[in-house]
Order: sequence, then C-alpha cells, then structure tokens
Amino acid sequence: MENTDIIYGVHAVTEALQSAKVNKLYIEENLRGKNVDHIKILAREKKVSLSWTPKAELNKMSENGVHQGVVARVAAFSYADLDEQLNQLKEKTNATLLILDELTDPHNLGSIARTADATGVDAIIIPKHRSVGITPVAVKASTGALQHVPVIRMTNLSQALTKLKAANFWIFGTDMDGTPYDQWNTNGNVALIIGNEGKGIALNLKKQVDEMITIPMVGHVQSLNASVAASVLMYEVFRNRSK
Repeated sequence: MENTDIIYGVHAVTEALQSAKVNKLYIEENLRGKNVDHIKILAREKKVSLSWTPKAELNKMSENGVHQGVVARVAAFSYADLDEQLNQLKEKTNATLLILDELTDPHNLGSIARTADATGVDAIIIPKHRSVGITPVAVKASTGALQHVPVIRMTNLSQALTKLKAANFWIFGTDMDGTPYDQWNTNGNVALIIGNEGKGIALNLKKQVDEMITIPMVGHVQSLNASVAASVLMYEVFRNRSK
C-alpha cells in the first residue's frame, strides 16, 4: 500500500510547496542545480524543514518511483465536497465537471488532472470504492495539477449524477456509438463521464446519461486510452467555449 502522505518529483513537490502543503522536505544529498535552488528558496520561505537524504532512502520513501532526488511529506490529500462545489458554481452557466468511473491506473488519473487544469475543468469526481485515489504516482503524473483541481470522492456516483441533474448539468458519457464529438453541443453546464479502462461506463450510470459522445476512429484498436479520450473531449469543450 502506498504512503499517501508522500509525494515526489520536482514539479509535484514545487507545486505543493507553493500551496503550503509540505510538512517536511527531503532532497538527495549532493544534488545541485537550478531546480534544487528554487525548491530550497521555497522551503525557506514556507518555513519547511529540509533534510539532505541518501538516494537509497529516497528510493525507499517513494517506493522506487522516479523522484528526481526530491521527496516531500505532505498533509493528507483533502478531497472536496460536492455540495460545496455546486454552491460555488451555481452562478456559472458553463461549468465543466469530469466523472471518472472506476479508473484504476494512477497514471491515467494524474494525466487527466493535468489536462483538466489546462482546460479549466471545475472539478473531478471519483468513486470511493473500486477506483484509484490520489496517490503519489497520480500526483507526480499530474505534474502538480492535483494541487489546483478540486477532486470529489463519492460513495455513490449515481447519487452524484442525480444531484448534478438537479443543479442543471447535462450528463454525457463516452461510448463507441453516440454523437461524434465534433458535433457535440457543449453549451450549458457539462458533466462528462469517462469509463473504466476495460469495462467502460457502468450500466446503472449509462441509464442517467443524457447523450453518449463518441470519438470516431479508423485504426485497428477499438478504443482510446482513458486519459487520451478524456483529453480529446476536454479540449473539445474548451475549444467550443473559446470561440
């Protein structure tokens, strides 16, 4: 089981320092360079204690992750609350929420969060069970984006969709058969469900979807990686709203 109070990698640690979420900083002994100098300055500004640490110890702390010589111990990840987020978004007429249905790969979660931050997604919703949470691998893959995009963890995604519909969100899903994404009407508040890497969207959630969206393909594979599909669709929403 991963230590969820550990993050690693230059970008992830830098973002955490800037967000004042680091309790203790560990840098590989004898490591030098501009990135290290910047992190040291941030640590000094935020009054975070720094420990020069052997590489072998950093390997152990990061469970042999690609730490780039920088590891931090942080406060436990603080998940956002759906009702509070909806209250903050109630005056917005073009909010975007992303719902990840039982994604299990932390790299996919981190990559999706990175694109969500880049395209102005307001929040990400994940299920509490049978799904990856915010792990050190996800944080590193997000290159710091998970410090900025609220993540809501729900016991029941179906109940979450019911709340979103009551808050005037249109619910969209991804499927092989559906409206081509370039014909997608993204006006209004959009909640987009990205399905599990293997099974897709759960049947009970499909019943609550207003419209299925598809990404046409001409190659030999049947589906895109979850993070790639999510990125294409997030950028389509972003593109439509940037016109």
